[in-house]
Amino acid sequence: MSGRNDTNIQNDQVEDAIDIAEIFYILWSHFLLVLTMVIIFATAAFFATQFFVEPQYTSETGVYVLTKQDQHTVTTSDLTAGNQLTSDYAELVTSRPVLEKTIENVGLTNMTTDELKKRISVYTPDNTRILKIRVTYNNPQIARDLANTLRKEVSNQIVDVMNIDAVNTVEKASLPTKPSSPNIVKNSILGGVVGFFVISIIIVIVNKLDDTVKTPEDVENLIGVTVLASIPLAEIEKESKRKKKKNKKKKGNKNDEFGTKGSLA
Repeated sequence: MSGRNDTNIQNDQVEDAIDIAEIFYILWSHFLLVLTMVIIFATAAFFATQFFVEPQYTSETGVYVLTKQDQHTVTTSDLTAGNQLTSDYAELVTSRPVLEKTIENVGLTNMTTDELKKRISVYTPDNTRILKIRVTYNNPQIARDLANTLRKEVSNQIVDVMNIDAVNTVEKASLPTKPSSPNIVKNSILGGVVGFFVISIIIVIVNKLDDTVKTPEDVENLIGVTVLASIPLAEIEKESKRKKKKNKKKKGNKNDEFGTKGSLA
């Protein structure tokens, strides 16, 4: 029983391998079509990204939180506690009071705190108590102003709420010169990949739905009978044309003979 199951499993694996090889052959036989669609989709993604997606600019600033323990010898436990506190500081960056003051000072009266919060990302480099703040906006000057203002406001908030001695600026936000997104090259490549999968699926489906018999293997799969011999369709058509030409010549010769006899009469 187990031997029969093993045989079935092996047959299934062989069929899967054949199917994969068949799909590869089908796609390879339509190579030019696949390549054309990849180029079309990649080009469309390129132009869509270039002309219809608004560029975004990211500006980054950083602060270092000076705790009371830093005035004396810092132990490993102090450093661990400081790292844990850094997560608390990160939460304060996106707190409502900080966001409201930042919006007010920059002058973005139409922006809500939720909208600004979505544009902020906060992280801490490994094994440090440095807090990095990133702000993304469609205007590079505003992105820089938001980052610097946010740094000042969160520094004041940390001192007031966390009873910290001081928050020192590690680096001020600079004016971004290049957009951080969208990535035109990445989007173009993704467009080409999408085009490849779309046309590949279409080609495979159309091929699978085509139930016409083209090869001896198709006959064997369809009716389960081994094909002993096959005549290429091209040879049949060639033979048919040859017979038609021969029949036309015979008819022409008979007409000529009939005409000759008529003239003699």
